[in-house]
Amino acid sequence: MCELFGASLKRNSDITKYLKEFFSHSVKHPHGYGIMYNENGNIRRFKEPIKAVNSQKLKDILQNLTPQKNVLGHIRLATVGKIKQENCHPFYGKDIAGREWTFIHNGTIYSGSKLMNYLEKQKGDTDSERVFMYLLDLVNNEIRLNSNNDLGEHKRCEIVKKLAFNLSKRNKFNFMIFDGELLFVHKNMKDTLYIKENKNGVIISTVALDKEHWEQIPMAKVLAYRSGEKVFESESHGNEFVPTLDYLNALATFNI
Repeated sequence: MCELFGASLKRNSDITKYLKEFFSHSVKHPHGYGIMYNENGNIRRFKEPIKAVNSQKLKDILQNLTPQKNVLGHIRLATVGKIKQENCHPFYGKDIAGREWTFIHNGTIYSGSKLMNYLEKQKGDTDSERVFMYLLDLVNNEIRLNSNNDLGEHKRCEIVKKLAFNLSKRNKFNFMIFDGELLFVHKNMKDTLYIKENKNGVIISTVALDKEHWEQIPMAKVLAYRSGEKVFESESHGNEFVPTLDYLNALATFNI
């Protein structure tokens, strides 16, 4: 499976040590990586279809990374889709009101009829890209109902909640989304996403990145953080993904 990283902090902080530990896991997740970060007030995203620990570009980014407030990271173990640039995370794009959305995903959409319309439109061939295209359509449809105006915080939370509730049944659907203000987090499989909280905000990762205390992200709920503070928590949709023997055997074939 892939691994996810997210940070939402109250003030710009040096999180390089967490990112270096996170990307070191690419030894076992070698099929691509991606990162979203801030550079001189602008959101930057970079991804490559190679092992993160072998990337000179990533080394340069981390070496020159200034203190950050909002960061996403992804390392890929390809279970759906070829190993190529178009299939690496994050996926990102603008809605029709101009807001930028960034999406990273860990899991597989086995049951996703709502995503079939995107098969011929997508650039790559992953279910993750189709999920992101579906998300943008949900957002844009709501914007049109709102007279093409940018959506408020509550409405954006409800849209991401709808995404999770619509696609989580019978699917493993862990994700993080950043909309320029809010970091959204969701998991529906046990022991697959952890959070470290302190006075400056939250660091979230598929596995703990140091020996300090990390807690599990709540199951089957959408959470949203703004500048390190939780501003939204949905009710549970109840669609916990419990891995079958076939699922575990399939993952075992990708062990490096």
